[in-house]
Amino acid sequence: MLFGLDGVEIGLIIVFLCLFGGILSGFPVAFAIGGAGVISFAIIAALDSAGLLIHQAIDTSSAEYAGLIAEGVRQEAISIFRYPELPRIGEPVFVQGWETALDRNVSFVVNRINERVLAGQSIETLLAVLMFVLMGITLERSKIANDLLTTMARVFGPLPGGLAVSVVVVGAFLAASTGIVGATVVTMGLLSLPTMLRNGYSPELATGVIAVSGTLGQIIPPSIVIVLLGTLAGDLYSAAQEERAQLVGCTDALTYLGEPAVVSVGTLFQAALLPGILLAVLYAGYALFYAIINPAKAPPVELGSTNSEVITRTDAYTWFLGAPIAIIGGLILLGQVNLVGSQDITVDSFSDAGQTASLRTNVGPECEAAMQMLHGMDAWNAAVEEQRVIDEAGGVAQSVALTEEEIVEARAQMIANAAPIGTGLAIGLALFALILTTARGTSPSGNPVPLLIGALGVLLGFAVDVAFISPTTTPGVTVLLMAIPVAMALYGCRAAVGMLGQNELLRVVFPPLVLIVAVLGSILGGITNPTPAAALGAGGAIMLAAYRRLKDEDKSGRIIIMATFSILIMILVGVNFDLRVNQDTVTLENWIAFLVAEGTYLFAMFGIFYACWTLFRTGVLSPVVRETAKVTSMVFTILIGSQLLNLVVISFGGEHYIQQFLRSFDNEWTVFLIVMLVLFVLGFVLDFLEIIYIVIPIVGPVIYGGTMDPKWVTIMIAVNLQTSFLTPPFGFALFYLRGVAPPQVTTGHIYRGIIPFVGIQVLGLILLSLFPQVVTIVPNLLGG
Repeated sequence: MLFGLDGVEIGLIIVFLCLFGGILSGFPVAFAIGGAGVISFAIIAALDSAGLLIHQAIDTSSAEYAGLIAEGVRQEAISIFRYPELPRIGEPVFVQGWETALDRNVSFVVNRINERVLAGQSIETLLAVLMFVLMGITLERSKIANDLLTTMARVFGPLPGGLAVSVVVVGAFLAASTGIVGATVVTMGLLSLPTMLRNGYSPELATGVIAVSGTLGQIIPPSIVIVLLGTLAGDLYSAAQEERAQLVGCTDALTYLGEPAVVSVGTLFQAALLPGILLAVLYAGYALFYAIINPAKAPPVELGSTNSEVITRTDAYTWFLGAPIAIIGGLILLGQVNLVGSQDITVDSFSDAGQTASLRTNVGPECEAAMQMLHGMDAWNAAVEEQRVIDEAGGVAQSVALTEEEIVEARAQMIANAAPIGTGLAIGLALFALILTTARGTSPSGNPVPLLIGALGVLLGFAVDVAFISPTTTPGVTVLLMAIPVAMALYGCRAAVGMLGQNELLRVVFPPLVLIVAVLGSILGGITNPTPAAALGAGGAIMLAAYRRLKDEDKSGRIIIMATFSILIMILVGVNFDLRVNQDTVTLENWIAFLVAEGTYLFAMFGIFYACWTLFRTGVLSPVVRETAKVTSMVFTILIGSQLLNLVVISFGGEHYIQQFLRSFDNEWTVFLIVMLVLFVLGFVLDFLEIIYIVIPIVGPVIYGGTMDPKWVTIMIAVNLQTSFLTPPFGFALFYLRGVAPPQVTTGHIYRGIIPFVGIQVLGLILLSLFPQVVTIVPNLLGG
């Protein structure tokens, strides 16, 4: 053996050195990874052909090996790490020759590129990367970050450490709207670092808080890291749990686990929400604590008010606290007593199928013992009893077609139980009320008459709904009945918007906040998957940026606003009317609704094209598209190069060797800790893209094949990658900040400033380990 090392170990060292050398060579990383794969394969093949790489494999023909098999030890569980005393035989790392391995690798590369890049199931999810990148770069180029930093500094500046807190808030805000670490760090470094230094802030605190806040895009949805991790995690978890189920004697993972072995990007977005907020709160808490301990290094700064007129404490408590609580609390209370609720009376033509037992019980003895150990005897006995009851009843009830009489009876029952006020109308009227009350608080001295008319319209809307609208009222009649109340509410809201525009905080924060809520709400609420939501975000960002450019030129943005309302009207019409005009019978109101939806769709498309033209004319669109193409092509090229390097590791048995080493530990927590430490160290020298596509496919079958929740595992990996992004001396965020920091800020300042935040990151990982419910509670509540 060369240097006393196993041939596979030498092969792994060669691969790592080639990868490290390729990254340091100065070539673009996307091409260096693929080149490292080709060069490392050539070196390993040459050494193997010269007889210098010998792998000490277990002698499967030995009596000791046969004895283990006879004792019931599974072949997959036997390795040189777990049974080092077994006889071994020396064999080349390429057992069938490097030519066969090369031929197999070329085939695998073609298949994997087709599956994961060109036409596989994950390609739709990967398209979300392009859309989120476009959304982030568009918002970054539209100077929205500048407005946010200025406004938040005015809000939090008077507090001790307030400028640092404002940076954290804006960092979280930008993370939720861009998901791009480098752009966020550079933007905040250029905009906020000079202001903080000019107002007497410590360079260590200023640089530390900027660097760490910029990396929140790694974890807060819509995170590109989570999108990329999710495309791998789903496949790895499914395959690993299938293998786990078969090892214990069960037919499939569904039988063994009692639930499908599935994890989606949307579910991971739900899981990442609270951990991202937790980290932002920890950062802000440290900034406040630092300011209290060192008041001279983080002084309060008064930068002016965000409102055009003085708001008294009474007005603030009444309109910003009391009124919203009354409106939202009242709506919830009415829902609890069934005065507000669903008025849907749609009856399925088929009856519901009967419930099956909570666990499958018709399994073999090995699977039964494994399921009892996994779920506990109480759960198993409950499932057995459920199955007994089902069998005595003649089996699971099948879904059957309902008769016309049964459908009529079911519909009558639903009409009788329906709430007097529909949920959709109630929420819409409550939103109108919140706009009116907030406007009154923002401008106490303004003319109250339009607001009172709007409030009267809201009350009239509730009254009309109770008196004239029932579950059987058609959407067209509902529109006619609600026309006057909605017109009055819109009249009041039009005046309210003018008052709200006088408040800088609302004017700056509200538009991107609506965009973020629309994108994340549609994903977290399960309305759609990340790709359509990302497309919505990209289109919204383009229109928002175009509106901002028009305002900078003192031109009207009315077309953009009208196009936005057209999208809203189109969605409302599509939800409430049947737009299938290709049916045999189409009512007049549905024809009218179809024409309205078609018209609003065409106008919305015109608005988007107009926004693109505005950005193109002002020189914004071209660099945005160019930068988006650059980032996206880099991601996909790294994906292809990583697949190539990965297959090189697989070809000489490196992947199997690493997985056997990890599986030799009986405690899965030990395995997970080893993997997390390795990822942390690799984060010093590799970007998150290389780690996701090179390392995770190798260790994933082990860490996703145990009892740990896959959502928790994935979020822990994402937070770990975020930590390595910050750690000196190779943290990428530190280099981004160093490139835009003024000369008086040294590298030493940046390194010293980031160390406490690295400790906070580690604390965050510990908290997530001790309280995994922080990760799982949102998906469990939302059914993810």
